[in-house]
Amino acid sequence: MDLKEILSTNLRQMRNESGRTQEEMAHVLGISSRYLGSIERAKVSPSVTLLGTFASALGVSACELITPAKSRR
Repeated sequence: MDLKEILSTNLRQMRNESGRTQEEMAHVLGISSRYLGSIERAKVSPSVTLLGTFASALGVSACELITPAKSRR
């Protein structure tokens, strides 16, 4: 699994665990839900700045967003 896929999987999982829809999360991040969906499907990569915003919104470190799930447990 490449880094973009790890990030997309973690973002989707953490967003779901937080109870937020894509629309709600996109609003918090200041991006479109379409763009968020593209990130969660590993079609595009977010900027480093947006990665930090994701981490803050989810209450995790940026490192956790790019670490495979099995390694985080």
